[in-house]
Amino acid sequence: MEETEHLKAARAMRRAMLGDAYVDAQRADPNPVLQEFQDFLTQTAWGVWAREGALSPRDRSLLVLAMTAALGRMDEFRLHAGAQDRTGVSDDELDELLFQVLAYCGAPAGLAAKRALLEVRAQRADQAGSGS
Repeated sequence: MEETEHLKAARAMRRAMLGDAYVDAQRADPNPVLQEFQDFLTQTAWGVWAREGALSPRDRSLLVLAMTAALGRMDEFRLHAGAQDRTGVSDDELDELLFQVLAYCGAPAGLAAKRALLEVRAQRADQAGSGS
């Protein structure tokens, strides 16, 4: 894949939002098919994040959190909820976002996302307590 300026920006945005450890772990799999998927994901999804425009990375984070919660994509929701310290989304904002999901997408989606968020927060507290 050609390393364009936009692709470089997409790679940098992915690292900025999800952290080096996560991205490095995803890139470590030697399977060339999975690497092709990682490259495609970076170019497409993170290419959108890297666009200049009216939405900040924080805004994009809120949208991704709402969409993944609404669609029941809890693994992806957990990943992005766990990136709050890098995205600038506060706990209060994320709690309010889940009320929106609950009201507009239904109780199953809202409750599943709230449970996932509580797991993420418990892990964050455990990591803070252990000094990691």
